[in-house]
Amino acid sequence: MKCKKAFLLLLVFIGSSSVFAQQDGYWDKDRATNKEVTVSARNRLIVKTEDFPPGTTEVIYRITLLDENQQMASSLVSLLKAIPDPSGISQGSAGAVFLLSKVSGDDKCKYAVFSSEAAAATYTAAGNTDKSCWYQNTPVSKDAKRLTLDKSSCFSSDAMWFGFESKNWIMDQKAVLEVVPWVDTKLSRGWTIENRKSIITLCKTSDLAKLMVNPDDLCLCMLDKIQKQYRFREYDKLMAIEKTKVYKDMGNACLGKAEANKTLLNTIRIDALKHFTNKRYGDAIQLLLTGIVENGNATALDYNSLGMAYLYSKQYNKAIKALKEGEKLDSAELLIQLNLAHAYLLNGDFAAAKEIHKKYKSQNVTAMMSWVSKTKADFTELKNAGIQSDDFDRILKILD
Repeated sequence: MKCKKAFLLLLVFIGSSSVFAQQDGYWDKDRATNKEVTVSARNRLIVKTEDFPPGTTEVIYRITLLDENQQMASSLVSLLKAIPDPSGISQGSAGAVFLLSKVSGDDKCKYAVFSSEAAAATYTAAGNTDKSCWYQNTPVSKDAKRLTLDKSSCFSSDAMWFGFESKNWIMDQKAVLEVVPWVDTKLSRGWTIENRKSIITLCKTSDLAKLMVNPDDLCLCMLDKIQKQYRFREYDKLMAIEKTKVYKDMGNACLGKAEANKTLLNTIRIDALKHFTNKRYGDAIQLLLTGIVENGNATALDYNSLGMAYLYSKQYNKAIKALKEGEKLDSAELLIQLNLAHAYLLNGDFAAAKEIHKKYKSQNVTAMMSWVSKTKADFTELKNAGIQSDDFDRILKILD
């Protein structure tokens, strides 16, 4: 009677404490193992569990040796219904044994747990437990434990193998094995570390990722969106052409105008600047076009950056076109006006360049730099980049 009261009190305590635990998974009763086996006297027997569902991060198992007329008080699944999440039984293995193993006979056995059928086979043949992930060396009539993914090597396959060794030299033994998996809701979608890595690796082979100095933000964004839309098995079954479309759609979503995409877009801008600084003007142009402009995210300064890349790659007409687009967005941005003057000058339109310089020469292009100082600095940089013009001196005379 006292044991019954203690058992009920423990259930109440665990049930109440687990209310405060975060619900991020479930006990999968549909794929629980419940097997009654007979272990012949002085022999060993291997019992394979049911295959665990994707996302299994821990299991509770109960082993009970029964006398001929004994019955199980309650199934393991029914007991776990009172424990919404694993934290409820994390008070220690002793508490778990008391809670989950209530009835047993006088017979005892040793047992071992294996993560592969091959390892279990060595136990059947010679009682070898070297390859076991858990071994109960002391004969017991009942036992119950919790095995977790982060603390046990028992989870290297989709099932477990329990090996029993009878310690009754005369009579056969009847044993009941119950195993219930806990499934992490997020991991149940099948996105293991290796599966996620495969998406990242594939993403980094895309044209846009190859242009980026640091494509991690892009690939993580795409991975996140693919994980939310597909279970891994669903994604894995897509045809190659369907996967290509998925990547295109997810890439477009990552580069859209959503607030969450600002970090990625700024990364693209920084990478484009790095290409420009390293005189890889073609990469800077393509990255700005693909990552910024074509998705409708270009600001006036983005068009200014694109115009400069065209300017330094001697594509003057394209530079003028890009800078004029920037001017539409912000006609007061003098960095655009100055680069537009450079583009006109290098494209042979001295009059247009002269007009812009005369209009803005008394102003500052930034808070700390005048139009004249910036013009002189730009001319020096253009010369260093191998871009020469006899009209540079003519403009400088106008500014003087």
